[in-house]
Amino acid sequence: MLNVTGATRVLVATTSVDLRSSFNRLYSLVVEQLKGDPLSGHLFVFTNGRRNRVKVLYWDGSGLWVCAKRLEQSRFT
Repeated sequence: MLNVTGATRVLVATTSVDLRSSFNRLYSLVVEQLKGDPLSGHLFVFTNGRRNRVKVLYWDGSGLWVCAKRLEQSRFT
């Protein structure tokens, strides 16, 4: 379960990502591009080039979550 509080930061990658990637690739993108700590409990958000898909990487204290959403119509802005 995602436990988001007022102290939780949301870091969004501004460049598109190949969303076929999973845990290891997203983890390395957080470290290399977002300069963040994937084990911090913050949310790290990635979108594809067409902006109709999004993935969120999140550490809940015991393991990593990768949450995904695909829009059938429209785009994420």
